[in-house]
Parts: sequence; C-alpha cells; structure tokens
Amino acid sequence: MGIGASIFMIVLGAIFTFALDFDVAGIDIDVIGWIFMIGGVLGLLFTALIWGPRNRARTVSEPAEYRRVEERTEI
Repeated sequence: MGIGASIFMIVLGAIFTFALDFDVAGIDIDVIGWIFMIGGVLGLLFTALIWGPRNRARTVSEPAEYRRVEERTEI
C-alpha cells in the first residue's frame, strides 16, 4: 500500500466515524471507520519504515570499459 492509499483510508475512516450519522442493519459505521483509520495508519507506517528505505537505495555502477585516447603527433 502506498502513501496515497494510506492517507485515503485514513480520510475515509474519519468520514465514516465522525461525519456520517446513519444506521445500517447489523453494521456499526463507527467501527468500520475506526478499522479504516487503523489500517491506513498501519499502511502509512509500513510504507515509510519498511518499504521506504528500499526505494532510496541506489547503486552506482562504473562503466564496463575504459578507453584511453592518445593523440597521434606527426613528426
């Protein structure tokens, strides 16, 4: 999960928990919102702490062949 998806889940969870006020038979919308927010925070932490450093590791490779160019001088 990327940073954008994690933030989207946090926002969606906050909307379900704090902004919506309706009842669905057998489903508590507040609990669904908290689950979305917790999942978004965990996804954000995993993205930043675990998968983030892997993307920043770069290797610099040297050219495979070096050529030496010498100028020819006329006598």
